[in-house]
Formats: sequence, structure tokens, C-alpha cells
Amino acid sequence: MRVVVAAENPLSCDNPSVIRIVLFATALFAFAGPARSADPPQLAALDKPGRVLILRHAHAPGVGDPENFRLRDCSTQRNLDAAGRAQAVELGRRLARAGIAGAKVYSSQWCRCLETARLLSLGPVEELPALNSFFERQDERALRVSELRAFLASLPTDGPPVVLVTHQVTISSLTGRGAASGAGAILLLDGTGEPRVLGDIEAN
Repeated sequence: MRVVVAAENPLSCDNPSVIRIVLFATALFAFAGPARSADPPQLAALDKPGRVLILRHAHAPGVGDPENFRLRDCSTQRNLDAAGRAQAVELGRRLARAGIAGAKVYSSQWCRCLETARLLSLGPVEELPALNSFFERQDERALRVSELRAFLASLPTDGPPVVLVTHQVTISSLTGRGAASGAGAILLLDGTGEPRVLGDIEAN
């Protein structure tokens, strides 16, 4: 007569090795705590006085602008695509979730910036030529940066949050940092044209 002995199931709840693994994993997750937010704490701090969020416009395929570029004619410019518009809307939701309300919103006069600023849905958008691109106008770089620094210096350090929608070249010249489409940096006003960079905001 042949006797068949059942092998021990390695996944059995009675298996001491499995029990040790489960207990270890439980302790590990408990130690790790809740998942961190995708946004830095500075984003939630934007509602404090003297904060500025400087953003690159949302996704607009291509580089620069067509040769026939005209400021008030969006058909001659590089514009947001569907992904860029969705990106701008989602960024506005992120800001709303962070409790941002009553922000002053300024934008470059380029169509892709104005559309981004409006899709944030934070309030009225005011055009600010100091935020205009000089990517293909390097002779205007010093003037634009000087105008923007003067504007920042004029803002009250105890005022409401300010959102600036502009271009990568502007952000790089002001902060020394690059910015992907829909990304930017948070600044702390100090009464000068060189506010301190508190942190970066990544794109959606």
C-alpha cells in the first residue's frame, strides 16, 4: 500500500514564514505613514501674503512662433493644443484644492499665455508686457527683465497671492531655473526685484 503525504502549502496561513512576512510588511507600511502629496507644501502656502507663482504657459506644440507672428492675431502664433488646455484646467484645480482664492493674475500678451491664465479660472486676467517673450527678440531681453523686476519690486509684501503666466526664457532669466510647460516657481516678495525662490511647481 502506498501512503501519500500532502506537502505543506508554503502560502498557508499557518506557515510561520508567511506570518513573519505579513507582520513585517504591516509594520513597514505603518512606519512609512500616509503617502506624500504630489505638490510641495509651498503650493498650499501661496495664500499667505507676499507669494508669487510664476508659470510657463501650458503645452503648446513647437518652438518659438511662426515668421508671420502678430501680437493680436492668434492664428499667427503657436497656441495651446487640447492637452495644453486640459493641463491648464487641471493646474487651476490644483490651486483651488490648495485653497488659493483672490489671486491677482497677470499674463504675457501671447495667446498661449492668455489662454492658460484664463483656463486657471482664478479670476480676471490682466495683460503685462513685461511678461512677453523675447525668445526670438534677444535685443529686448534686458528691457523685459528690468521691467519685470521693477514690477515685482512694486508689489506689496503683505498683499494677496499673485500669479504670473509667461515663457520659459522669462522664468530662466528671472530665477536661473528652467520650467517645463505648465510648470513654474514660487517666489517670496521682499520689496526688491529679486524675490527669493521658495520652490518649484511641477507640471501636471
